[in-house]
Amino acid sequence: MLILDEADVRRCLSYEALIPALEQALIRFSDGAITQPLRSVLSIPGHHGRFGLMPVVDGDLMAVKLVTVFEDNTTLPTHQAVIQLFSAAAGEPLAVLDGRLITEMRTAAVTAIAARLFTPHKPLTIAILGTGVQARSHLTALGLVRELREVRVWSRNPENAKAFAHATGAVPLPLEDAMRGADIVVGVANVSEPLILGRYLTDTKLVAAIGAVGAPRRELDDEAMESSIVVESTEAACLESGDIIQTGAPIYAELGEILAGKTPPPPECRRVVYKGLGIAAEDLAAARLVYEAACDRSK
Repeated sequence: MLILDEADVRRCLSYEALIPALEQALIRFSDGAITQPLRSVLSIPGHHGRFGLMPVVDGDLMAVKLVTVFEDNTTLPTHQAVIQLFSAAAGEPLAVLDGRLITEMRTAAVTAIAARLFTPHKPLTIAILGTGVQARSHLTALGLVRELREVRVWSRNPENAKAFAHATGAVPLPLEDAMRGADIVVGVANVSEPLILGRYLTDTKLVAAIGAVGAPRRELDDEAMESSIVVESTEAACLESGDIIQTGAPIYAELGEILAGKTPPPPECRRVVYKGLGIAAEDLAAARLVYEAACDRSK
């Protein structure tokens, strides 16, 4: 059985391979070819933490991701994970992979898929709300599928925004200024109340809302939710997205349905909100790439 740490994952996984692999996984998921229950989540009393269990079966492989979210962490990542791979034919354990980087990369890669589907082929202005690891990974992934004319960044901590800007060339701006006129708004700040306001989105083609997971939490106001809502899993979104649950906003389609051509993309005049929650099928698709690359390297 292979043991693959984060350095191994970094060597074996690229966005160039991950994005098309995730497109196929999303299609298979929406087509019912992947077996995946809803994630189970335990709250950790006294530690402001959550412990998630995400099993999935896709073809010849089974996987389970064990993920922890401890939002008060300062010296450790807030999100940490391990993914266990098994043979679906015999149940044989094949590999244990560090899941932190896989989670980071697959999340950004799915947003890049949404950008490719729902934004025009021209230089774009993007606004990134938040400055953590997802901010950097989204900047990288989006830059692979669209030419970025301008990158704006906002953070609740202005010093974090300045540091991100210094490292990436982004322009630090106040919240409203960052969003107004942006083609893509990426919400990756950890929030519980609406941060993305519809009145700032008059020119926005795509909102990628990643920052609020859980029925009590929201990151978009009611006006922002007056958009074509696209998700990875309708079932998961109706139980795990406060933005959808609390507004009753209808879901237009799953990404996999649009990728497969079963549902057309929304009209170009409509703003799209991609509400990203993350599903185990994505983790397995990424883990498969890492496992296969590691096996090839060991030959």
